[in-house]
Amino acid sequence: HSLKKMKKAQQDVLLDPTGWKTEKSQKFFDLREIDSESRSTIYYKESEWLDEKGLKQRFVVTFSLKYQDYLRNIRERQINRALAKTKTPSAYSKKNQNDPKRLIKAQHTTPEGEIAEQLSLDLDLEQIQKEEKFDGFYCISTNLDASPEDLIKVNSRRWEIEETFRIMKSEMKARPVYLRRDNRIQAHFLTCFLSLLIYRILEKKLGQKYSVHEIIGTLKSMTVINEQNKGYRPCYTRTKLTDTLHEVFGFRTDWEIMSQKEIKKIIKKSKTK
Repeated sequence: HSLKKMKKAQQDVLLDPTGWKTEKSQKFFDLREIDSESRSTIYYKESEWLDEKGLKQRFVVTFSLKYQDYLRNIRERQINRALAKTKTPSAYSKKNQNDPKRLIKAQHTTPEGEIAEQLSLDLDLEQIQKEEKFDGFYCISTNLDASPEDLIKVNSRRWEIEETFRIMKSEMKARPVYLRRDNRIQAHFLTCFLSLLIYRILEKKLGQKYSVHEIIGTLKSMTVINEQNKGYRPCYTRTKLTDTLHEVFGFRTDWEIMSQKEIKKIIKKSKTK
């Protein structure tokens, strides 16, 4: 059920940061007080209303920091695409619900109120803020007698499957496929699935505290440069995530200078893993 289409009074009740529970605890939580340690925890609350026909409707709303990161990562990509479209007004056309152009505000007049010679396009910051309000929330409307915990499990699997397909497409570059032979197509997708498997294992080893965007972005940035005869120097900024990666895998690449011998040891250790 779309929270965005509900009446404001219903939204206010369901999106209120207080009064949330979890599957493992019946005490109430305030969403403003949860931190990254609870990233994989799913919070929920229930409510009932009578619809226009007088029939009782049951609503179960869930919130997850992980789902929030997932939605914000999608919007960040859409904002970047929308920003690129603002530079080509001639290509601007009607927008639909999921089109990045919905995040663009078209200005047909000048600041003085006159008709502009050229269409002016800018990011619609108000629309972006409206959408951010719902990040991390998902509403289920049902007449089933199933427990909230059972409904939550089904729903979490649904969006995790969606996330997996998005990771395969965007991060693993599974599509488009520029191959024709069957064996090469199979090898391409096998590589993508193995990459996804490695990522999921890594995500679990990191305690599910970081998003795919954070993990893969950090890994891509962790480069070193050869300072000729002096050794290797890291070219990235040390963060809490890089520290955790080093702790999990038992070696470090953030020393001021690493000898060629030390780098060879790290490479050898990564292969034996």
